[in-house]
Amino acid sequence: MIHVCFGLHDKTGRYAKFTGTTILSLFENTNSNVTIHLLHDNTLTQDNREKFIYLAGEYHQLVKFYNVEELCADKIAYFWERIPAIKTLPFGIGTMYRLLIPQLLLPEITKVIYLDSDIIVNLNIAELWRMELDDKPLAAVTEISNGVDAQKMIALCREGYVKEENYFNAGVLLMNLNILHEKESVIMEGIKFIVKYPQFSNIDQDFLNYCFSTQSLHLPMKFNTFIRDARRRSEKQVEQKIYHYLSGTFGYGILLNINDSFNRLWMKYFMKTPWFDEETIRRLYTGVQNLHVSLKQSMVNLSAILSGKTRAFFTPPRDVDGLKKFFSIRDDEEIILAENQTSLQKLIDAMKNSQGKKVFFIMLPNFPYQALIQAGFVPNRDFLNGLEFLSEAQGVPLNSYPFIQGI
Repeated sequence: MIHVCFGLHDKTGRYAKFTGTTILSLFENTNSNVTIHLLHDNTLTQDNREKFIYLAGEYHQLVKFYNVEELCADKIAYFWERIPAIKTLPFGIGTMYRLLIPQLLLPEITKVIYLDSDIIVNLNIAELWRMELDDKPLAAVTEISNGVDAQKMIALCREGYVKEENYFNAGVLLMNLNILHEKESVIMEGIKFIVKYPQFSNIDQDFLNYCFSTQSLHLPMKFNTFIRDARRRSEKQVEQKIYHYLSGTFGYGILLNINDSFNRLWMKYFMKTPWFDEETIRRLYTGVQNLHVSLKQSMVNLSAILSGKTRAFFTPPRDVDGLKKFFSIRDDEEIILAENQTSLQKLIDAMKNSQGKKVFFIMLPNFPYQALIQAGFVPNRDFLNGLEFLSEAQGVPLNSYPFIQGI
């Protein structure tokens, strides 16, 4: 029997579909017996509970529910009280429930796989289950194996608490419960560390790395392959891997950009879950309607902004040719090049000289718009973020996260 755990906090009732999609992808790719251990709180609705039961039954597998608010009330209260940052996390306190796995599962269960819900298991999970842990408390994939500059991006590494080559991602874990049962004092020290140093914002992942980074087994990247824009562009074929969409990229175009192979992979599994029903289709249709209305309103607003004015553009030199083609820029329309530190002042001088007769399209990422506002210019009257008008063909990804959250 393979044991797999999930943590679920679902204050809107809409997040369970992601957990369900991960579970279905796991069932689809394994012929072993699997028990799903779902650690949840009182946000799990009866409807979603029944869907999890139905899903497991369809694949002749098992699902067990653990209400952590009832079974671990003291620890849940401690998390809420001592770690206020969990209230602002994308998945809330649910991300902490993996820390309760050793306490909640039966003693005879000596090993378990933990998975986040922004994951597609596109391989036989038995491959991961068969990995030998020996005396290691857990196994995971390091961040640097996915191309992350841990020394720069991870505060715990930057401040010297964990070596960058040891820092692992906690979205996929193979856990040795025999050892973790004996590590309660270590775990409590880790929690105290996170409480003491709130700047380590990854919370549960930083906590686990603080406790176990030097003791963990490093897994091959195939067991936790990050999906980011660079991979979407460079890899057109999905492989037998565990794909981790990550919270920052999860939902980007999953429904609207179906040409993306990783989006299609997620949709392939989601459409087989009991969460893809007539109500979902209704919400999808409503979402498309809202996007259509929003687009028309944007066109009306832009027309009003440009009324009686000409366009001007502030752009890096390398983008000029593409910009001219995309915006059909005329010869009499001004282009100011963003070349060096003095370019911003050239832009401000040009805006002052235009005397309100031009609208300036700013085509620069991370542009200091506050400098224009301090100079007396008004957003959506004197200047616009021109990048918002570019499409995916110009390298600007579609963020449909609010859209997919609505289904």
